Amino acid sequence: MAAVRLDTLELAQALIRCPSVTPQEGGALDLLESVLGDLGFTCHRLPFAEDDSPQVDNLYARLGEEGPHLCYAGHTDVVPAGAGADWSVDPFAAEVRDGVLYGRGAVDMKGAIAAFLAAVSDYLAEGRPKGSLSLLITGDEEGDAVNGTRKVLRWLRQRGETIDCCLVGEPTSDARLGDMVKIGRRGSLNARLTVYGTQGHTAYPQLADNPLHPLARMLNAVVSEPLDAGNAHFPPSSLQLTSIDVGNPTTNVIPAKATALFNVRFNDIHSSATVEAWLRERLDRALDAGRGARYELVLRVSGESFLCPPGPWSALLSEAVASVVGSAPALGTTGGTSDARFIKDHCTVAELGLLNATAHKVDEHVPLEDLARLTAIYHAVLQRYFTR
Repeated sequence: MAAVRLDTLELAQALIRCPSVTPQEGGALDLLESVLGDLGFTCHRLPFAEDDSPQVDNLYARLGEEGPHLCYAGHTDVVPAGAGADWSVDPFAAEVRDGVLYGRGAVDMKGAIAAFLAAVSDYLAEGRPKGSLSLLITGDEEGDAVNGTRKVLRWLRQRGETIDCCLVGEPTSDARLGDMVKIGRRGSLNARLTVYGTQGHTAYPQLADNPLHPLARMLNAVVSEPLDAGNAHFPPSSLQLTSIDVGNPTTNVIPAKATALFNVRFNDIHSSATVEAWLRERLDRALDAGRGARYELVLRVSGESFLCPPGPWSALLSEAVASVVGSAPALGTTGGTSDARFIKDHCTVAELGLLNATAHKVDEHVPLEDLARLTAIYHAVLQRYFTR
């Protein structure tokens, strides 16, 4: 087969022009399947669905059958451009202005996927790897993550396929390209706290039971005391209130119930179970300090905290970054959750991609120079991994 050489910018533009807003495939996986097939990969389209969630397409492509096995994981689904959002360009036109590529997904993470595939095409032009190379691309990362990476990994396990190392192309860089590699992530817990009372007239509070007063004490109890001080690899855990609502448009009615929403980003000092215990102890203590109230706490965990300790894989990535940008990255765990939270149960995983400053924002963009340098970094990763 003749060598196929891919251009990072052209592929990134083609991907951005696919309107793959979760859960729509939008042509993005069709494009990748065609490109990977031309590179010699065996491709598997993997649609998954559950009764209460829409069907989502995924793509798994592999080149080679022997070890070691390096997998690149990512997603082609993107968040909406936003109704009425004031973009200066068409978010799906992939326009280049003054050396910068604009478009939804340019950073998160179609640009990185294009960079990796261009790096693969350059590497394969030099010869086949002594091992296996694969890509796990989902269309369900920005959504509920129910029918995506987690189910592809289950499918791989059923087939008896194992992965030795995984690189996730999420936008991990902060101030400049390559300044951070993620070797773990904080867990995320979403909470809905509802306190129940009795509706009544504000002029006759003795005939009502105001749920806002105990709710205020309970919220103060969970925000006034930190969960922890962090550790060597993680910042302190964070609890952020996001909503307080009673659905009450008037000032002279005591509401029957009040609800608060909050999110906890917790480090590996905790599990979701210990965070729940911490919350309930403080909520109960706040009620004991005043007049008790009936409340309900509903929790949803989108991911546990995890850490892949520094080792050969993160060292290889650091060397690859330094060879291109001149300095080694920090090894961090900041930011939101990613599909690495599923992959870490199967193999060593780390994340390395573009700057995250404009991810999910209006006029999401990436400098063309960063696309070229990320392609060079990924090429250096391939060279180092398959020549160890």
